[in-house]
Order: sequence, then C-alpha cells, then structure tokens
Amino acid sequence: MARLPRLYLPGCSQHIIQRGNNREPCFFNEADYKAYLSFLKDAAEKYRVAVHAFVLMTNHVHLLVTPSDEHGVSRMMQAQGRKYVQYFNYTYARTGTLWEGRYKSTLVDAENYLLTVYRYIELNPVRAGMVVHASEYPWSSYQGNALGKSIQLLTPHELYIQLGKADEERQSAYRALFRGRMPERDLTAIREATNKAWVLGSDRFRAQIEAKTGRRSAPLGRGGDRKSAVFRENQNQ
Repeated sequence: MARLPRLYLPGCSQHIIQRGNNREPCFFNEADYKAYLSFLKDAAEKYRVAVHAFVLMTNHVHLLVTPSDEHGVSRMMQAQGRKYVQYFNYTYARTGTLWEGRYKSTLVDAENYLLTVYRYIELNPVRAGMVVHASEYPWSSYQGNALGKSIQLLTPHELYIQLGKADEERQSAYRALFRGRMPERDLTAIREATNKAWVLGSDRFRAQIEAKTGRRSAPLGRGGDRKSAVFRENQNQ
C-alpha cells in the first residue's frame, strides 16, 4: 500500500517519531544526546519551528512541534538528521544510514489532544521501565516544562502558557497532569494516528483538515474521536 503523504499546516502542531534503523541505538552516551539537541535547536531556529516537548530514547525520538510554514518541519528534520548522522558515523567509525526511513508524524488537534501528547512524550521513559517518574529522566522536556529547568530548545505552546499566570503556577499545573496513568484509549489513539499518518483529533478537527488539504484524515469506516461509540468499542477489543 502506498504511503500517505505527510500533512503540514502552518500553526498546527505535530507529533513526530524518528526511529533508529532496525530499532538499533541512536545514542550511546551523554555527548550523543547533547549533540542531537544542539543540532535540533539550530535547525528549529533556522526553519522557524517551535519545539514544545521532546524525549530522546535509546533508539528513537519523539517531538511535539509547531511550524511557521508548510516546509519548516521537513526541512528541520532533514537538516538536523543529516548533521547528527555525520556526527554519529564519525564518532563511532561507521558508515551508512542511522534512521529507519522517513520519520512519522501526525497533525494534533490542540484543543483536545495537545497536552495529552505532551504527557505521552514525556512519559515514554516511564512506560519503558527506565525510570519510575518522568522527573528522573534527563533527556526529555519534562525537566523544563514541569521543573523550570532552562532548556533553550523549548518554546511553550499557548495552551501550556494558559495553565497559569506565572511560571511556578504553570509548572505546578503541568505536574498535576502526570498524576496517575494515561488512559489506554489515549495511548492507542496517539500511536495509531502517528504511525499511520492519520490526524489526531475530533471529528470536527479532522473534517477541517480534510477541507484544507483535500486528503483523508482517518481510515474509511472507522472513527478516531475519543467520544465516538465505534472508537470506544475498538479500544475494548
């Protein structure tokens, strides 16, 4: 089956997954993580892409970003990817590809899913059993979004800013979002939308995206809205 073209809309947030080839490690030590973040920061600034959340796992990366134009995300990923592969191959005396084909992405309905995707990304190390709490993992945006650590790469989304009138109030409200486990329906919705290049959002949001892009935003005959009876039934199977 042919791959669906990626969707890009200026001002619309995207969840991105970039995996290592054959699920092999992309990071071996602290210097590698720092190099990736540095290249990403440079590329994000150059192509005017706001990075709201990230996590660097051993063999893959998650990002939540908002581009200023329709080409920003693809150019950012191409630029930082090229630089990091050059760095990685030189450092470890290797050749060839590092990433597993093209990165995967989905448009995110900010009103219904944005903060859920923040949480999904920063809880990856917890779900993987690497740490007990997101605060213990050093290579994610949780350190900045929840604890106030200065991370120059990060640009807070408007909905994050609305969590409070001051930094401490926003960080406290953000930490509260991490109490308890994420509902399985949210995990499934995010994974399916991102891996299959569908749109993550309500029926209304998906209809708006289809009207703007002329491309289907969800598989035929199946709903993705968390409020859809069909969607809830599918989650229980």
